[in-house]
Amino acid sequence: MAAFLERSFIEICGFERETLPRFREITVNLGLNALAGGVIYPDSAGGFHYEESGKLLSITSNRFIRWSTSGDTVQLVEQSLDTNLLNNAVKLKITHCPLLPGGIHIQETLNNVILLIVTNQTVHRLVLPHPTRMFRSELVTELQMQSIFTDLGKMSLQDPSHSAVIPSPVGQTAGPTASAAWLSHQGEAHYALASPAGGILVITLPPHDTQASVTILELKTSSVMQRLAGWMPTAIRGEQSPGDLVLSLAVRELEDDTFILALCQDHKLRMWSYRDQACLMEADMLEYMPACRGVKRSPGQGHRLRLAFSSTGLCLAVYLAVPSRGQFTVLQLVATDNNCYSLDHISSLFATQETLVDFALTSTAIWGLWLDDGNQTVVKYINFEHSTAGQWNQVFVQPAPEEEVHIGAHQDPRETYLDMLFSSLRFTASAIVKALQIYRRGTERITDLPWETLKKEVTVAVEKELQSSVTEFEFSQEEYRQLQVEFWSKFYACCLQYQEALATPLGLLLNPHTHMVCVLKKGFVSFLVPCFAVDHLYLSFDEYLFSEEETPLAEDPEVGRDVLQLVQCLRLVSDAVPGDMAYEMEKALEHLQSPERAAEMVLENLLANDNENVIEDIHNKLQDIRNPVAAMAVLIREMDLETDSEPGGEGSLTTAGQSLSVRISLSQLYGSSVAVAVVCQAVCQMAMTRALFCRDLLILQQLYLRLGDNVFLGGGAQLLQLQQDLIPRSSQLLSSYYLLKHITQSLTTTVPLHIIDANLQHLSVLDLSDSPAMASNRSVLSPQTVVELFYQSVARKAIISQIYSRQHSPSPGTALLHWPHMVSSLVTLLAQQLWPNNLGFQFPECLMGNCQYTQLQEYVRLIRPWCQVNVGSCRFMLGQCYLANGEGQKALQCFQEAATEVEKEEFLLRLTGAEGEAAAAPRLQYYNKVLRLLEDVGLPELVIHLATLAITEAVNDPRSQAALWTRIFKHHLDLGHNSQAYEALTQNPDSSSQLDCLRQLVVVLCERSQLQDLVQFSYVNLHDEVVSIIESRARAVDLMSHNYYELLYAFHINRHNYRKAGTVMFEYGMRLGREVRTQLGLQKQVNCCLASLNCLRLIRPDYAWIVQPSSGAVYERPAASPKRNYDGEFATGPVSGQIDILELKDLQKEYALARSRLTLAQHHPPSAAIAGSASAVEMVSLLVQSGLFDCALSLCQTFKLSLTSIFEGLAFKCIKLQYGGEEKQNGAWNWLAANQLSTIITTKQSSATDEAWRLLASYLEKHPTQNAQHHRCVLNKLLSHGVPLPDWLVNAFKGVDAAALLRLYLNYDLLEAAAELVLEYVDALLGKGHQYFGIERPLSATAPLVWLPYTSIDQLLQSLNKTQTNASMYKKLQDKLNDYHKLVDQTTRRRLQAQ
Repeated sequence: MAAFLERSFIEICGFERETLPRFREITVNLGLNALAGGVIYPDSAGGFHYEESGKLLSITSNRFIRWSTSGDTVQLVEQSLDTNLLNNAVKLKITHCPLLPGGIHIQETLNNVILLIVTNQTVHRLVLPHPTRMFRSELVTELQMQSIFTDLGKMSLQDPSHSAVIPSPVGQTAGPTASAAWLSHQGEAHYALASPAGGILVITLPPHDTQASVTILELKTSSVMQRLAGWMPTAIRGEQSPGDLVLSLAVRELEDDTFILALCQDHKLRMWSYRDQACLMEADMLEYMPACRGVKRSPGQGHRLRLAFSSTGLCLAVYLAVPSRGQFTVLQLVATDNNCYSLDHISSLFATQETLVDFALTSTAIWGLWLDDGNQTVVKYINFEHSTAGQWNQVFVQPAPEEEVHIGAHQDPRETYLDMLFSSLRFTASAIVKALQIYRRGTERITDLPWETLKKEVTVAVEKELQSSVTEFEFSQEEYRQLQVEFWSKFYACCLQYQEALATPLGLLLNPHTHMVCVLKKGFVSFLVPCFAVDHLYLSFDEYLFSEEETPLAEDPEVGRDVLQLVQCLRLVSDAVPGDMAYEMEKALEHLQSPERAAEMVLENLLANDNENVIEDIHNKLQDIRNPVAAMAVLIREMDLETDSEPGGEGSLTTAGQSLSVRISLSQLYGSSVAVAVVCQAVCQMAMTRALFCRDLLILQQLYLRLGDNVFLGGGAQLLQLQQDLIPRSSQLLSSYYLLKHITQSLTTTVPLHIIDANLQHLSVLDLSDSPAMASNRSVLSPQTVVELFYQSVARKAIISQIYSRQHSPSPGTALLHWPHMVSSLVTLLAQQLWPNNLGFQFPECLMGNCQYTQLQEYVRLIRPWCQVNVGSCRFMLGQCYLANGEGQKALQCFQEAATEVEKEEFLLRLTGAEGEAAAAPRLQYYNKVLRLLEDVGLPELVIHLATLAITEAVNDPRSQAALWTRIFKHHLDLGHNSQAYEALTQNPDSSSQLDCLRQLVVVLCERSQLQDLVQFSYVNLHDEVVSIIESRARAVDLMSHNYYELLYAFHINRHNYRKAGTVMFEYGMRLGREVRTQLGLQKQVNCCLASLNCLRLIRPDYAWIVQPSSGAVYERPAASPKRNYDGEFATGPVSGQIDILELKDLQKEYALARSRLTLAQHHPPSAAIAGSASAVEMVSLLVQSGLFDCALSLCQTFKLSLTSIFEGLAFKCIKLQYGGEEKQNGAWNWLAANQLSTIITTKQSSATDEAWRLLASYLEKHPTQNAQHHRCVLNKLLSHGVPLPDWLVNAFKGVDAAALLRLYLNYDLLEAAAELVLEYVDALLGKGHQYFGIERPLSATAPLVWLPYTSIDQLLQSLNKTQTNASMYKKLQDKLNDYHKLVDQTTRRRLQAQ
């Protein structure tokens, strides 16, 4: 750890980050009026530390209360360095009662914290709960907890038990001049007040939980006590000399008595016993002041008194404010016999001429707070026990912001001023808000604005003011720049005034338990941090620096003397560097120019403009340095924060064995927003100081090079060491501290929630989401610097563990929290974790985990030229930044550059997971992680590029090669690079992966309808696999949404495999008929049959056949679940006993059947649902029902089916038309039009019925049969429905088969018609109308034989003979038969004779 001395401290301002402090306002009104002509009290401030604030395991560790008064208002704030306190700020207004300076006294009891408040007219007591009583459990794990002020607004502050009015004589208008207060052991609240007329008034309030009256005592110099009852004295007080007017009061309880010490206007210290109401001691303080002539005659005005306990007893420190000088006198109270006391003089210390604001006394030191003539804060301290020379130690206070802002030629004035105003070190938000309200001329009150919104409001206000002042419409860019500078400088000056007012010091706050010192200012509080030895030397004032005789930086006195001389030279260089050259040096570092070259340029400027002979003075001092190289090496070594150990590496081992309470306390230690700001600003302050130190050292080294042997006593060897070793190290130190200065002032960016979620997903892809450094942290502070973010979320716990691991105490919980040591360790270890040349990489990890990409990119940019540690990790981080900004190509370049360092750097090894794995090479693991990241971001082109590169690393790893080729294939396919995807597929060495890729290629190209590419690929050694994949897909998916069958058909056609192509289309058609019962499906089925026919026609007839696909659509599908029967057993699949071969004629039949199905669906769409899988016989029936007789005839002829059903169906339709209404007549034209008639008569006389009969007649004519089967079935249908037979039909059937007609008549009991038929038939045989019966020649001896259906005629005669109504017909028929028989007999005889 860097050396530090408690010889000097540096002030760190803990600026608030909220726009305005959130004070709850509470008013107390006792009904009093303001005192006429009352004294106006100055503002004051003070504080209180809990008794156990220095104990780690206490709830009150590092916890304190601070207050400030202004008029009749007191602001109370409770703060903790460990946890954030809620509701911790209260503004208490006591109407018309201004508070006394130092009028707030706070004490704690076991259960309560008591606030005793004194105003010029009243006293008040506030009883608050003690923090230990606000939590039931001793283990407090919350990051935030309630303050003791949380319920203050619920208390009745005007209750008489909490307040009392100070009695005052008639006509007295002045209030008390000083006060002190304390609690007795009985719980009474005592207020000791310095009466304006002299003496001390003691008001006592009874314990807060009792109902007693207020008592008042008055202590006077005559030692006479008057007991006062009520509010007014019972006796008239005599004249008091003005000398005993008390200027400062202090109270201390010793044993069973309370002593009130009063420092009076007559320079005397008086001590009163409250128990005895007697003055026990009176001492003239001028006795301890040498050369005090004239002082005794003038009354004192600014005397102060402070008490403290030391190892030897009670110490008193008295400050005597004497014109042109002041003196601190430290005394010790000594008890003698007979209850008498005296003072032993310990030390007299002379102060400077500045105006004392406040001072504090510890057991060994005095701390003083002054304002100098320039209204600047001065803080010093001195150890009165060991300071022999009486020299005060320095405290380097925070300087006020620069009055002039340097704006570079290429800088925007607005941006420059905004950077100055909203940096984390210069201005409080309150100062900016007040300046903005004034700048707006008070038009509206600014409430709580976010930091970024306030920045925008300031910009708008200044720009609006600028534009309102412009009268010309056109002016040059330079004129506009001048206007910007003018108005921004005006606003900046306004902020300066308010910042100066807020920075007015009001008091000191010392914690005797932790030795923490705070400076209480009007607008904020600052903390004093020990100054490191290097910083101490560089910052010391000249009179202190010249008086230094030794330094802790070097053990050798000679080297130490050289170091001091060298630092004096550096101070001269610092004073000589002009502001513009300092600015140029700063810009050179920002733009990554060579620090050596920039220092050389500054030196040349100094030599050219050395009007005051500064260089000559430096040269003379250099002559006194005996070994400058050794002195420089000491300084460089002291400032170099490089360490070999991993930060936080040993801490976790130490805390693991501790108790739960210790671990919880350590996890919260210095974790509040206040502590975060103080520690990180201390690092920033150190970086700023040391950056200037290194700058001046580099300039001085360049001067050494220029002077050469004139200043080197050791000759050329030292010059060579300077040139080759010290200057490069100094240059790197300068760059490192510039980097620290930059990041400690760089604010975080507010990140939207969706970006945080996306980043978390990316980290999970990299397996880094559980890394502590990657934990996203949403702090209550807004905004934070990136270093505060890092400290709060990552570094703090590791640093605390590291600090306690160095302590060899068996129980860290019992160790006291020593602020100077702890904060120095925190600052050093945090700076080491931020140091770029150390191995730790948590800071960039934290930035990446919290989406601070802009800051991370700038960090990597600044360290790239000179930092050789974690080079690959930085390139990886830069790639992450580029990815976040959408610059994928740049990110890929960075990832490739980082790959060369994978096996060398801890972060990249952790990223690859190669520490505990031996599965693959680390670089290959790294590529896989980056590929996953690029895939998650959505950059397929970059994935392809990087995966191609990674394949070269996986030469001996087929498994990794297969994964990479698969990845390349996938992204080529996603991008539509089909040829490249196919090429990647063929390169894959793993057959299983290759098959998976092939399956995906088929599916994706089908979904995209890019079938041309799919069919034309060569598929070397993959032909059967492709066919199998497409077949399985075709049989597994919906037929109408995917066209895998058509793809397979095209695939086979392209390779001239027509038989397989025909088989595919035939199977497609079969499935369409079964599964797609729609018109579109039937249309596709027809097309499939046609395609299959065409394929077979392209083959030689001997090979024009296909194997019929199995029916039922039972195909083995990949990953299909096995089917079970009712008993739960595996069901056996159907076993096909034979293979059916289909030839061309079979396919033609299938085509005809499919065509008929489509015709039916087109004519009658509802029929499509049942026609898809109907057989030929079923289709004939369906066609007949729909009136598609032509189609039915064609189908019957194709399949050689009987036409009977067609004629019956048509006959039935004719019957329905003949006896149906007009509606049926109109509907019949649709199906009539679907059948082809030879001639269509469209006259008015022609009806649908006529056309139907004509159609029937034409069918009978076109499709004759030997036995007139068709006529018979038509007649049968007509007769079965009782329809009269059309003459044309009867005549037609008569000429074909009269006997059959006779049998039909007899079957349906048509005796008359039968008789008439027989008569006509007999006449035809006899030669009368024989042509109508198809008889070529009537009965004769020479004609062919003729015959009569005697059986039917006998049945007819028998039927006619049974009824009387047919007797005449019977007779007539019988006669006709007799005539016929006669003729037959004659004819027979003649023929016989002729033979």
